[in-house]
Amino acid sequence: MKLKGKRVALLIEDDYQEMEAWYPTYRLQEEGATVVIVGSGTKSTYHSKLGYPMIADKSADEVKVDDFDAVIVPGGFAPDHMRLCKPMVNLVREAYESGKLTAAICHGGWMLASAGAVRGRKVTGYLPIRDDVENAGGEWVDAEVVCDGNVITSRTPEDLPAFARQIVEYLEPASVKSSV
Repeated sequence: MKLKGKRVALLIEDDYQEMEAWYPTYRLQEEGATVVIVGSGTKSTYHSKLGYPMIADKSADEVKVDDFDAVIVPGGFAPDHMRLCKPMVNLVREAYESGKLTAAICHGGWMLASAGAVRGRKVTGYLPIRDDVENAGGEWVDAEVVCDGNVITSRTPEDLPAFARQIVEYLEPASVKSSV
């Protein structure tokens, strides 16, 4: 239970990529973190690209960055919807600016770009968002996982093991790391 006491916001909207939302949720819970599913507030249940439901615990306007140690943005086309929700963009921006872990996979980099969290950072994501990342001031890197300061990014579902491992390692308290 390396992450006991840690609180993580996982953002959700319709058209999310199933594995990119569920894998980090379960992996972090397995390590003892509390994962709060944060939706845009347009409804309580959001459906993946294949129709799998995920129920939001809270809406973005009901939470504040101080409630969390990290914010994770899964991919699919959900981030395109998320960018239209000012409270979601603000949550990502505030997490990034306060030095909290801000992580995204696949199209999730769209949210990081909209929140100003890629400027001057090395990041990766699904190849079609490369132009968006570079136009937002980020440096594109083609790697399974990239950690630059408090920003962790990955490309696709195949990179989920490395993505989740990097998030756990980042959030793991020094006292736990030194006792292993």
